[in-house]
Amino acid sequence: MRRLSLIFVAIVLASGAAAAQTPWAVYYAASAPAETFAEYRLLVFDSDDHPPLAPLAKQGKTVLGYLSVGEVEQNRSYFSTVRAEGLLLQENQNWRGSYFVDVRQARWKRRVLDELIPRILAQGFAGVFLDTLDNPPHLERTDPQKYRGMTAAATDLVTSIRKRYPGIRIMMNRGYELLPAVERDIDYVLGESVFTDYDFETKKYGQVPRELYQEQVRLLSAARSRRPALQVFTLDYWYPTDAAGVARIYAEQRRNGFSPYVATIELDRVVKGPR
Repeated sequence: MRRLSLIFVAIVLASGAAAAQTPWAVYYAASAPAETFAEYRLLVFDSDDHPPLAPLAKQGKTVLGYLSVGEVEQNRSYFSTVRAEGLLLQENQNWRGSYFVDVRQARWKRRVLDELIPRILAQGFAGVFLDTLDNPPHLERTDPQKYRGMTAAATDLVTSIRKRYPGIRIMMNRGYELLPAVERDIDYVLGESVFTDYDFETKKYGQVPRELYQEQVRLLSAARSRRPALQVFTLDYWYPTDAAGVARIYAEQRRNGFSPYVATIELDRVVKGPR
């Protein structure tokens, strides 16, 4: 959860009914004290660099650990190993230093199930936040012959995580093409950059094109209509000093029936929402 996904698949679906909203935040650093998160019930932290989890768990908060399953960044401790195993594909040109993973490989599935998730849970996380699941469908569309089976393998990975770990909480970032097949295996779906986003070229925040915004709202609402227990969250990026702008984003997403959070693109500070 660090940028707008590589590509958006336009599929028109009907909207669902509104659902209860949950105060939540995402924070990828370690220095914030526990009281920073007092108003939130659900939190997403980086699984390698995060605040102490025990005080938050004692307060009844659900804390999820970040796990990128569609690509691996160079700063992850297992990067060299998976590269040596031949599991990595080309570098993601939109996010330098991060490489696509061939999710069709049994070795990657075993590593996720047998090593990466246990490592996250052993720290005290209540579950996992699954990122970069837009990548496998994107690669398969780009070269259907070379990447045949990537979408099916990504779907299988999510369902296998649920089967192996039936009691944990699972949030999936976007992965809209996978949703119809996996929405009963996850607890939460996140729409990242639904209403506003950050432009890495201009280094400015801006509104997502209206058609793209509406399409994402339809996709998320449709998933919730098919599975009412699925909780829908949104993460939009905006200037933290623009209180009126932040409040507008919260109001927009709350009208959609989603649980919103607005952050800076670095995700290294907690941006308080409107009261």
